[in-house]
Amino acid sequence: MPVIRLETVIHAPIEACFDLSLSVDFHVESMDPSGERAVAGVTSGVMELGDQVAWAARHFGIPVRMTSLISAYERPSFFVDEQLRGPFKRWRHEHWFESVDDGTWMIDVVEFAAPAGPIGILVEQVGLTAYMAKLLRQRNTHLKAALET
Repeated sequence: MPVIRLETVIHAPIEACFDLSLSVDFHVESMDPSGERAVAGVTSGVMELGDQVAWAARHFGIPVRMTSLISAYERPSFFVDEQLRGPFKRWRHEHWFESVDDGTWMIDVVEFAAPAGPIGILVEQVGLTAYMAKLLRQRNTHLKAALET
C-alpha cells in the first residue's frame, strides 16, 4: 500500500494552519483545477470530529465522488480524514501540526490503496501515487500562500 509523506513549514500560528486545513470552502478553492466541490454533508465552514462530506471532482477526465469522515481530531495538533465511500479501496490521511520557532511544521501522511487487486497495484505504481502526491503538494502550496500573506 502506498504511503505519501509531505512536510511543510508554514510561517503562521498552529491554530490558523489547523483550522484552514479543515475548511471545506478552502479545500474547494485549493482543488479548483479538478473542479472539486462539496455536494453533501458538511458543505461549508470548518469540519470537526465526526463530520462527513461528500466530494465530487474530475480526475484523469473521470467524474469521481468520495465521502470522507473526520475520524480523529485533537485541535490544534492532529486530525484524520478517511474515505467512507469512494474510488479507493482504502484512503486515510493523517494531518499533523507542530509549533516551531518560525510558525508551524505540517506533516501529511496518506495511506491509500486502489481497488481491483493486482491491476490497482499496477495503477498505483504507474502513476496514481505520483498524481496524488502532486495534488497534495499543490494543496499545501496553496495553504502556505494563503496563511503567509
